[in-house]
Amino acid sequence: MYQAYPRYKIILRRALVTLIGVLALPVMLFRKDRARFYSYLHRVWCKTSTRPVWLAQTESAGGVFW
Repeated sequence: MYQAYPRYKIILRRALVTLIGVLALPVMLFRKDRARFYSYLHRVWCKTSTRPVWLAQTESAGGVFW
Protein backbone atom coordinates (compact mmCIF):
# COMPACT_ATOMS: atom_id res chain seq x y z
CA MET A 1 0.00 0.00 0.00
CA TYR A 2 2.57 2.64 1.08
CA GLN A 3 6.04 2.71 -0.44
CA ALA A 4 9.10 3.61 1.64
CA TYR A 5 11.37 6.22 0.08
CA PRO A 6 14.92 5.15 -0.82
CA ARG A 7 17.60 6.08 1.71
CA TYR A 8 19.21 8.67 -0.61
CA LYS A 9 15.89 10.53 -0.93
CA ILE A 10 15.42 10.65 2.85
CA ILE A 11 18.99 11.92 3.37
CA LEU A 12 18.55 14.52 0.63
CA ARG A 13 15.24 15.74 2.11
CA ARG A 14 16.75 16.02 5.58
CA ALA A 15 19.83 17.85 4.31
CA LEU A 16 17.64 20.35 2.46
CA VAL A 17 15.40 20.85 5.51
CA THR A 18 18.46 21.53 7.66
CA LEU A 19 19.87 23.97 5.10
CA ILE A 20 16.57 25.82 4.69
CA GLY A 21 16.05 25.96 8.46
CA VAL A 22 19.50 27.43 9.10
CA LEU A 23 19.26 29.92 6.24
CA ALA A 24 15.79 31.05 7.30
CA LEU A 25 16.67 31.43 10.99
CA PRO A 26 17.76 35.11 10.88
CA VAL A 27 14.55 36.08 9.10
CA MET A 28 12.24 33.82 11.08
CA LEU A 29 13.47 35.17 14.43
CA PHE A 30 11.45 38.33 13.79
CA ARG A 31 8.30 36.76 12.34
CA LYS A 32 5.26 35.71 14.33
CA ASP A 33 4.50 32.70 12.13
CA ARG A 34 7.86 30.97 12.67
CA ALA A 35 6.22 28.10 14.55
CA ARG A 36 4.12 27.24 11.50
CA PHE A 37 7.19 27.40 9.24
CA TYR A 38 9.30 25.14 11.45
CA SER A 39 6.34 22.81 11.95
CA TYR A 40 6.18 22.41 8.19
CA LEU A 41 9.92 21.70 8.07
CA HIS A 42 9.44 19.08 10.78
CA ARG A 43 6.76 17.35 8.68
CA VAL A 44 9.10 17.31 5.69
CA TRP A 45 11.88 15.90 7.93
CA CYS A 46 9.65 13.10 9.25
CA LYS A 47 8.31 11.98 5.87
CA THR A 48 10.02 8.71 4.98
CA SER A 49 7.33 7.09 2.81
CA THR A 50 4.25 7.86 0.77
CA ARG A 51 2.18 7.45 3.93
CA PRO A 52 0.92 10.80 5.27
CA VAL A 53 2.95 12.04 8.25
CA TRP A 54 -0.14 12.47 10.45
CA LEU A 55 -1.12 8.85 9.84
CA ALA A 56 2.35 7.53 10.66
CA GLN A 57 2.49 9.58 13.88
CA THR A 58 -1.00 8.46 14.92
CA GLU A 59 -0.15 4.82 14.39
CA SER A 60 3.16 5.11 16.25
CA ALA A 61 1.43 6.78 19.24
CA GLY A 62 -0.73 3.69 19.72
CA GLY A 63 -3.24 4.07 22.54
CA VAL A 64 -1.68 7.12 24.16
CA PHE A 65 -4.71 9.34 23.58
CA TRP A 66 -7.49 6.83 24.16
